[in-house]
Amino acid sequence: MIEIISLIVSVYNEESGLEQFYKTTKQKMDELISEKTAYDYDIYFVNDGSTDSSAELLDKIHDADPRHVKLISFSRNFGHEAAMTAGLDYADGDYLIFMDADLQHPPACIPDIIECFEKGYEIINMVRTQNDDQSAFGRLASGMFYNIINRISDAKIIPAASDFFAINGKAAAVLKNNYREKVRFLRGFVQNIGFNKTTLEYEAGTRVAGHSHYSFGKLLKLSMDAVTCFSDMPLKFGIYAGLFSGFLGVLLIIYTLFTRNGAPSGYATIVIVLCFMFAVLFMLLGIMGSYISILFREMKDRPIYIIRDIKGHTDPADGKTGK
Repeated sequence: MIEIISLIVSVYNEESGLEQFYKTTKQKMDELISEKTAYDYDIYFVNDGSTDSSAELLDKIHDADPRHVKLISFSRNFGHEAAMTAGLDYADGDYLIFMDADLQHPPACIPDIIECFEKGYEIINMVRTQNDDQSAFGRLASGMFYNIINRISDAKIIPAASDFFAINGKAAAVLKNNYREKVRFLRGFVQNIGFNKTTLEYEAGTRVAGHSHYSFGKLLKLSMDAVTCFSDMPLKFGIYAGLFSGFLGVLLIIYTLFTRNGAPSGYATIVIVLCFMFAVLFMLLGIMGSYISILFREMKDRPIYIIRDIKGHTDPADGKTGK
């Protein structure tokens, strides 16, 4: 029985390197299935509302290889997490491999991933050991993020894990049916659903063209979404802030008792304490607002993505939206 390997590739304004990615990936997959005849493959390109000529290039690629290439086009840009979710929803392969279209996720790793599946593993997390395109600040921020989220949440996320990962059909069914939050952090979900998992190391390839679409603001938002997805510790911060503020208040009372004689003093201290207290208060209000915002988005139950067009795949019965 032939088993299908589905590659899920998120595309957003990748016109400069899209054809190179396809040629490199197709060559590697053709080599793989010529050696392992029990497999076949398809490539799901998810066009996340690209504004350049990526859509036209994808049409050409599909027309040249309709057997292996499937296209999912969004009605607008919904983001990388939504694109990966659409691929998860529509791909029907026995094994799903998620990767980006800039060749930083090397197609050369795919045979090693398949070997892990053959050994009985159900989830393969790809851990980046080197990324020359990432700045020193980016590496520092990434390390801090993983350290913080692993400390404040029960979920444990492998440091340096990326959106390059692979799952089998059983794990895909769990993610597809049970993890439908609007605020999403798919790589975190994958690492915390259980199953028999392993990790593979890889060196990020040189970006074939263009630049990262994750600005500092987008990375910060993704980090906040990840924290709020997996931890309620920020909401409990008010308890510790209250205890700390109470301790400062006791110190201030003692200070006032010992300095009550003579000319009035402590004005600067009072101002500093008030500023500190208001800063803590507004920070707590901001944290609560973030969680309320998540609840608001979940209650509205708007689709994670909206599909404009599909090529090479039958549209599911639920219509062209991802709930």
